[in-house]
Amino acid sequence: MKINIVYATILGTSQMVAEDLEDALSNNHEVDVRDILNVGSGDLGEEALYVFISSTTGHGDMPDSTIDFVKDVTDTKPDLSSLNFAIFGLGDQGYADTFNMGSEKLAELLKGAGATQVGERGLFDASTGDMPEDIAIPWLEDILSGMSTLAEAV
Repeated sequence: MKINIVYATILGTSQMVAEDLEDALSNNHEVDVRDILNVGSGDLGEEALYVFISSTTGHGDMPDSTIDFVKDVTDTKPDLSSLNFAIFGLGDQGYADTFNMGSEKLAELLKGAGATQVGERGLFDASTGDMPEDIAIPWLEDILSGMSTLAEAV
């Protein structure tokens, strides 16, 4: 399966998670990792599962690196109805009112353009002391196994 991982980061943690996912999955899948700074809505058309990884900043906002992507999707109103995506959020429960809202807003933007979210949104809480890849890798492997089961049933 082709998996395109797109990360939106502030301090580099989302990029690190994206690269860890690439390392974990590349033996069994074709994996491409890109910064959302280099992705436009027109890049989302190929047959692949898209995995978005986003941190949260400010008052529950997406990282600044998403500004051009959000503007592109908002202005061009693309039909993303053929896009399947999973999304993983990075946050800290110390900011309970805005915990992981960056990934929530990005998911809503994609769904608003017709994209289909696959699986539950993965959530990482930095206040736990866990490493984000220890949460992200099993989360995505679970989604992929569910997709395989669904494909076999069809």
